[in-house]
Amino acid sequence: MSYLKDKSVVVTGGSGFLGTHVVERLEREGCRQVFVPRSSEYDLRHEADIKRLLEVAKPEVIIHLAAVVGGIGANRLNPGRFFYDNLMMGTQLMEQSRLYGVDKFVAIGTICAYPKFARIPFREEELWDGYPEETNAPYGLAKKMMLVQSQAYRQQYGFNSVYLLPVNLYGPRDNFDLLSSHVIPALIRKCVEARDAGLDHIQVWGTGTATREFLYVEDAADGIVRAAELYNESEPVNLGSGMEISIRDLVELIAELTGFQGRLVWDSTKPDGQPRRMLDTTRAREKFGFVANTDFREGLRRTIAWFEQQQAVTRG
Repeated sequence: MSYLKDKSVVVTGGSGFLGTHVVERLEREGCRQVFVPRSSEYDLRHEADIKRLLEVAKPEVIIHLAAVVGGIGANRLNPGRFFYDNLMMGTQLMEQSRLYGVDKFVAIGTICAYPKFARIPFREEELWDGYPEETNAPYGLAKKMMLVQSQAYRQQYGFNSVYLLPVNLYGPRDNFDLLSSHVIPALIRKCVEARDAGLDHIQVWGTGTATREFLYVEDAADGIVRAAELYNESEPVNLGSGMEISIRDLVELIAELTGFQGRLVWDSTKPDGQPRRMLDTTRAREKFGFVANTDFREGLRRTIAWFEQQQAVTRG
């Protein structure tokens, strides 16, 4: 790593799930000036706080990971908040970064920006071919506006910003709160707690027919840092593993790995979300050499082990 090594880098959301892994990856690569703003000190929805952050941290590179995010349930409960907060954070941070003279801006989008019925595998050039899946469209569209802004700013101002589209992430330090978590941590928690309580079943949302692709968080951090180092174009780039698994198969795999032997009860009154998700990851490989390396079963084992360790600490 040569470009980032001597740069001052701000990682918004750097104390969160993905952010802590990105910060660790930067530090392992020799980046000595990494600043992580805390939301309690810098509210990125407010222009004044963003200006103060830029003056304090004096960044040359910004990696914008901060987001208000959650699973299907959280998206259904908070569509207005998810739209406004994410839109305001991204739009104002990029504008103020341009005005301040930041050398490079790495915007992290979301797979939720793709059309509901996008062709499999999702290709970046088809990102605008339809409306996103309804339950997470406000969030997906708010994050998608950073792509529009990025391309417009490069065209008008020569501002070096790039836009990445990571698929569903999982791994140690994920959010395991059942009210706001994504599917893998929610299923792990349900299976582990049901196993420990001796329950004979767990309830799972949907029909199990929807498919998803998952990327281990350390692989995602690798892709983001590689893009920050090597990629300097405005075309969006998928970050994924290139695999696809049905929710039904996923639940059965997590039950197996956690040792839960009870029944799986499907609540078909709850939404499945987008019918299918799987990415074409060719562009990331060709543009900055990113390939996901973590085997899915192994990644799940590590995630389960981390959660069980946290449970043991909590119980004392």
